[in-house]
Amino acid sequence: MPNLLVSALAGIPEILPEDDLAKLIGNAAAVAPEGICDGDILVVTSKIVSKAEGRHVNAANREDAITAETVRLVASRKHPGGLTRIVENRQGLVLAAAGVDNSNTPNGTVLLLPENPDASAHRLCVALRARFGVTLGVILSDTLGRPWREGQTDAAIGAAGLRVLEDYRGTRDAHGNLLSASAAAVADEIAGAADLVKGKASGRPVALVRGLGHLVLADLGGSEPHSTARSLVRPAEIDMFRLGSDEAYAQGFADGQAAASLLEPSESKISR
Repeated sequence: MPNLLVSALAGIPEILPEDDLAKLIGNAAAVAPEGICDGDILVVTSKIVSKAEGRHVNAANREDAITAETVRLVASRKHPGGLTRIVENRQGLVLAAAGVDNSNTPNGTVLLLPENPDASAHRLCVALRARFGVTLGVILSDTLGRPWREGQTDAAIGAAGLRVLEDYRGTRDAHGNLLSASAAAVADEIAGAADLVKGKASGRPVALVRGLGHLVLADLGGSEPHSTARSLVRPAEIDMFRLGSDEAYAQGFADGQAAASLLEPSESKISR
């Protein structure tokens, strides 16, 4: 039977700007009871990557920082405590508050996501492969909400050295039925599993996942189309839920008004 081992690494200190994160993770992995083997995947909480990369910014108002990181508003809702915004951020991710975090950061500052999560994962993967002489993968994870579902789960926002999508389209199931839509976001599933052992406040921001060596790539994904977390972002042309309901209604109404304004007066159906 297939087995999956998921364990959190101990001994990683509080991360400061310009810390050698690969070295610190490597030190923790080197003394872990499980060791490091070919086919292992390390899941790293993106917050410690942001800290090492100096992604703290001064922000007296978190909302201003969210606005600065936003490239597209998807949905917004008022609540008694203020305003929740679901946006597309500079990294191409759609998530609440653009990923701007004001927890576990110095007063008067907020923490932004890594500037290029896939590139950050790639640097860690190269350094850790060189240190241990094994073929491993790296995932950067962050907490995301989901449409239609309560609660949050961790998902992959950066990846290197592994296939992030298991595409079954074009294959057949055990009964011979052709699969036309099945594609498993395995990097997100791995990130969610890792979060179960890392926790939110345990001081263990890195997890080792073993048992999925078939997903790990020898060439760091040079010839694999699904080797980055960015490849999991759904293109706009096939995104059926690109806007929230209120925003979609407002846009449709505005488009209708604009189209009506181009009609000749005799053609217009709008009563005045």
